[in-house]
Amino acid sequence: MVIVAVCGPLSLPIAQFSRKTRVRQQATRPALLFRDDHDPARQETKRTFDRAHVLVRHKMCNPFLPQNVLDHRNQHEIVGAYEFDQFRPSRLPSRRSCRCAQPSLWSRGSEVTRERCVGIVIPLEEKAPDRLIDRLTALVAGDMALVNQTILSRTGSAVTMIPEVANHLISSGGKRLRPILTLATAGLCNYSGEGHIKLAASVEFMHTATLLHDDVVDESDMRRGKLAARMVWGNEASVLVGDFLLGQAFKMMVEVGSLPCLDVLSTAAAVIAEGEVMQLSAAKDTATTEDDYLAVIRAKTAALFAAACEVGPILAQRSKAEIAACRGFGANLGIAFQLIDDALDYGGASTKLGKNVGDDFREGKITLPVVLAFRRGEAQERDFWRRTLEKGEVADGDLGNALAIMKRHRALEDTVERARHYGAMARDSLGLFADSAWKRALLDAVEFAISRAH
Repeated sequence: MVIVAVCGPLSLPIAQFSRKTRVRQQATRPALLFRDDHDPARQETKRTFDRAHVLVRHKMCNPFLPQNVLDHRNQHEIVGAYEFDQFRPSRLPSRRSCRCAQPSLWSRGSEVTRERCVGIVIPLEEKAPDRLIDRLTALVAGDMALVNQTILSRTGSAVTMIPEVANHLISSGGKRLRPILTLATAGLCNYSGEGHIKLAASVEFMHTATLLHDDVVDESDMRRGKLAARMVWGNEASVLVGDFLLGQAFKMMVEVGSLPCLDVLSTAAAVIAEGEVMQLSAAKDTATTEDDYLAVIRAKTAALFAAACEVGPILAQRSKAEIAACRGFGANLGIAFQLIDDALDYGGASTKLGKNVGDDFREGKITLPVVLAFRRGEAQERDFWRRTLEKGEVADGDLGNALAIMKRHRALEDTVERARHYGAMARDSLGLFADSAWKRALLDAVEFAISRAH
């Protein structure tokens, strides 16, 4: 949360602060500028990714009267932090307006309030996105320890290279969100058995196998912040160890003894493979539509999220409506998660992504930010996308040009906004369930998935 801007005669705390900011005591009456909860859809690209902007509301009032409250009329005004002077210049500009063309802090007194005031913006650290799933990880901590034990035991093999390659990726980090969702939805449905442990491990093995295969197909160099397995052991080993993990996943599914769960996860495995082939077909094709792309990520990403959330209520023998609700939660969360990943590939950081920023661009992948920028672009901009993505002719500075085009057409912002839409659908899916610690933690997981863009 970014809190404060204070205008008016300086009280003792502000006077102390002003020694650092060189705020001048020029205002004649106290006034406050507030900033609180905001509408992220109105944020600019830089705010979305590096917190360079703050949203503000401003109101002239006596700050010492408790009855004074926020006026929401200007709640969507957006100003860049760089647009605030830290002190009032001796010669005040005739007008300095915020982006919404509303009266600004620096409008002449006669134009707005007939007051002279100084604005200070003090950014405070916001809650880290990773902490949003603390409640969820705490709830599943005991079960997750058993899942981790199962994962380690099932990667063992007399063939030395298999555990080496598997553990290279499995031990490299990652929040294991998908198996956590399996455990959490089982908890939401009051499941009391042990089958969810092996199913959660199966889900993680399926995910790990797809990552090993993806890195070969995409020729990726990094995964989770270190060299991809294919860069260490080669493409052949990565593909074969991925196959080994899939075999182990299905073996554990059979051991659980639930045919409906086996059906859900095996179907998901087939759909994921279809999604990968669909993405391969759409690669470098700038004619890809938004509907085409959403079909790819529903198969490639959302299918495993949906299956991971569906098997818990199946084990708990819950109603068809509740099983469908959990599946819908997972599917919509998966779409939101992938859309944020797509945006982060252009506006994130390598440390957050675990891979190089711009990999999708260099690999010629058509993701939603590209689809939106291409459709909204001018002829010259479309020629740029055809040259870089279809023909693979990428020159120095082209990634920066791609980012500039996306910013011009709000492609990254609207990708994040679409993710928020699917996040809202995921939250609504859990409406059937009574309030509980499990439900609240799962709702936090939605916010975590989307807040990674901040």
